[in-house]
Amino acid sequence: MEDDTPAMREIIFDTETTGIDPRQGHRMVEIGCVELVDRMPTGETFHAYYNPERDMPAEAEAIHGLSAQFLADKPRFADAVDEFLDFVRDDMLVAHNAGFDFAFLNAELELCTREPICLTRKIDTLEMARRKNPGGKHSLDALCSRYGVDRSHRVFHGALLDAELLAQVYIELTGGRQIAMGLIGELGEGDTAPAEPELAAMLPSGDRPRRPARPHSASEQELAAHAAFLDRMTRPIWHR
Repeated sequence: MEDDTPAMREIIFDTETTGIDPRQGHRMVEIGCVELVDRMPTGETFHAYYNPERDMPAEAEAIHGLSAQFLADKPRFADAVDEFLDFVRDDMLVAHNAGFDFAFLNAELELCTREPICLTRKIDTLEMARRKNPGGKHSLDALCSRYGVDRSHRVFHGALLDAELLAQVYIELTGGRQIAMGLIGELGEGDTAPAEPELAAMLPSGDRPRRPARPHSASEQELAAHAAFLDRMTRPIWHR
């Protein structure tokens, strides 16, 4: 019987900005989005830089590395908003410390007279991490370390890179590995198991590809040493 349950689409996203509060005139300068369907990455992403039409404070540039000169020839958010809205559609939006990202996103939408994104679409991984691991560290870096997510290539904060890292963390927070195990368990005859070592390791032990046993036999020297050892024994128990 076919499952008619519609696929669950979620967008993991992150923003970079000129500061910490849009009410003080700060603007969004970068956004990166990663698509998940049924908690699995599809490979579909959205990434854009925007001209903030203002200066870039040195402390903000030190975090994300985006200068006013670099952003000068980028489109304004208002001129490219439809591309973003077409990508996210009406699906749930997942961010780390999501209140910050939603505040900037909705401030930009308001500036170009578009409807704000309803907060019922917000999923905050910071809140999830605090519930799951109370008392621990909950920054994105700390969560990557906790769940073994490689961030060695992360020098500056970048919206798309951080969204990709957060997608992996979100999958861990929501039991995504267990979901993957369930999908693998549904492989039928003739289906191909995942080639990635990490997913292959999730296969039930009976389904994992098995390496032939290595041939092993004692050398003549080892047999002679063993015989000499036995000769030195008096009344071994197997002779009693």
